[in-house]
Amino acid sequence: MGYRISRREFTRLLAGLPFLPMAGESLSNDPLRRGTSISAPNILILVFDALSAKHLSLHGYPRRTTPNLDRFAEQATVFHAHYSAGSYTTPGVASLFTGVYPWTHRALNLHGTVAHPYEDRNLFSAFGPAGYHRVGFSHNLFVTSLMYQARRHLDLLIPARELCLSDDELADRLFPHDYNVAFWSEWILMRKGYSPPVSLFISLLDRVRRPRRQAVLEAEHRASFPRGLPTMHNLYFILEEAIDYILESTAQSPQPYLAYYHLLPPHEPYTARREFVGLFDDGWAPEPLPPGAFSGGHTQETLNRKRVEYDEYVAYVDAEFGRLIDTMSRTGALDNTMLIVTSDHGELFERGIAGHMTPALYDSLIRVPLIISRPGQRRRRDIHTPTSSVDLLPTLLQASGQEAPDWCEGRVLPSFGPETNAGDRSLFVVEAKSNPKMAPLTKASIALINGSRKLIHYLGYPECPDSWELYDLTDDPGERHNQYSPSDPVAETLRSELEYRVNQATVALSEQ
Repeated sequence: MGYRISRREFTRLLAGLPFLPMAGESLSNDPLRRGTSISAPNILILVFDALSAKHLSLHGYPRRTTPNLDRFAEQATVFHAHYSAGSYTTPGVASLFTGVYPWTHRALNLHGTVAHPYEDRNLFSAFGPAGYHRVGFSHNLFVTSLMYQARRHLDLLIPARELCLSDDELADRLFPHDYNVAFWSEWILMRKGYSPPVSLFISLLDRVRRPRRQAVLEAEHRASFPRGLPTMHNLYFILEEAIDYILESTAQSPQPYLAYYHLLPPHEPYTARREFVGLFDDGWAPEPLPPGAFSGGHTQETLNRKRVEYDEYVAYVDAEFGRLIDTMSRTGALDNTMLIVTSDHGELFERGIAGHMTPALYDSLIRVPLIISRPGQRRRRDIHTPTSSVDLLPTLLQASGQEAPDWCEGRVLPSFGPETNAGDRSLFVVEAKSNPKMAPLTKASIALINGSRKLIHYLGYPECPDSWELYDLTDDPGERHNQYSPSDPVAETLRSELEYRVNQATVALSEQ
């Protein structure tokens, strides 16, 4: 059995080996890379998977789920109407990486990847010319697939196993040059209950070994995690380990650095640490909403229970984030680091729907936090203008003294560039997991947000064929009353814009 480097040994190596190749290949072959700018700020992006803005006390949620984010916000810019461009991980993260909407980058499906041109049009390639040391990590292997596409623009791609207690993945070990195809095949086999197709003997051993190892890990950590360990894709991990790693590695990293860390909590399963279990057994529950076309059939009792468990998990994430910012503040790291906290999507506990794998596009699912602390920032600023995840790339480039590339569909965020009239701008969210990657959108959910108005179009779903919903989010933040009418001039103006943008995307697709 080969020697496996430990997390702490790996971290110590970072100081002497800043361009450490991963998976047997160099990731530092970007021809655009040149000298480092001393004045450029470090950029640390923390993405907490499935963190809904509507569940944060920072944004007015009745439960005090985020006291540390609340505290951090006092020295940051807080965006109160920030939307992910996708309703689940793949399109949401791909839009954050590329600065374009899902109908452009085409990472539409569950294990989707971006269209070929966007393998070299992304966050990591954009920061190459400025000499940034670029680092990527994700607990979520769907995000790892996107980073593998961009690996020539990464100086360090950290494998998920580096911050995991247990790891069964073979794709990156055996097929580093064909990771995405290998992982997709492995994932399908695992979901169907098959072991990795190495040999019959090894497969039989693996079927026995994996449940035993899982049982051992669960027993070891049951005192701290009574609901079980955080897990995804047969990876088991502890958030504390990831926070420790981020603090250690950023302290030793070449500067300036651009580091993207995608941490799975509070994504399901909602397995909070013991001291947070029971924190919100307060009997509170929001007023139920009537089930819609995409109801998953969950009872209100089930939704309320899941909401409590999710809120507990959010509080656990917030506590660990508090530990991170306290350490960075104490060491002075925040004085030369732009720290960004955001998410790829939220969660739903309403209308019979639990989680995020739904065509529905209600705000609990697509409105996510965005909090940005500039180096040395001491005063809070609140932005209520609607913004999108496609805006982050041009904003970070602007903040580091660079220009946004011409492929970006996003704008520089308010307070980070010239102030513009936000009233003339619409944002879009695209869900099309069942649509073929390189085909016009014929089965999709598309939302348009313009000011306080939100239009949703469900296209190609038998549950609600070619249907439209219109909400005024100021008067109706719970999206209870569908105001759409073909005779309403406001509705028809928004509908025309949405249809025009979808047609534009179809034309652009045909030209690729």
